[in-house]
Amino acid sequence: MDASFELLGAVIARLRATSAVTSYVGTHIYDKAPADSEGRVTVPFPYISNGPSTSIPDDYNCSDGEVVTIQLDVWSSGPGEAYSTAECRKICGAIQRALHGAELNLATNALVTLEWELTRIIEDRNPAIKHGVIQLSGAVELT
Repeated sequence: MDASFELLGAVIARLRATSAVTSYVGTHIYDKAPADSEGRVTVPFPYISNGPSTSIPDDYNCSDGEVVTIQLDVWSSGPGEAYSTAECRKICGAIQRALHGAELNLATNALVTLEWELTRIIEDRNPAIKHGVIQLSGAVELT
C-alpha cells in the first residue's frame, strides 16, 4: 500500500478520535472539503482539510523507506474567536499535540516517527477566513 495514503488515513483517524480537535470541528475533517459546482465549500466553519503532500525515498541499509510530508489546512471564519486568529490557532495547537510523536499503526507499512515540523497562520484571499497550515513529517518503513 502507498505509504502516504496509509499515513494520511491514520492521521485523519487520530484527529477524528481526539476530543481536543473534534470539540472545535466535530466531524468536519476531510481529504477534500465538499464543494458546490462552482467550487464554493459547502461545509460550515471551522473545518480541516488535507493539503499537499510529498514522499521521498529514505532507504537505510537493507530497509526501504519513505519520508512522507503531510500538510493539514485549518479553516476558520465567523464571529468571536473565529473573527481573529484565536480559533484557528487553537485548532492548530490541538492538531499539533494530537500528532507530534504519535505512534500510529499502519496496516501494511510501519511508522517509525511522526514529527510536527511547522505551523503557519496565513492570509486568505477572503479576509473573513483564517487559514492555518500544519506540516508533519513521517518516516515510514516499507514492508
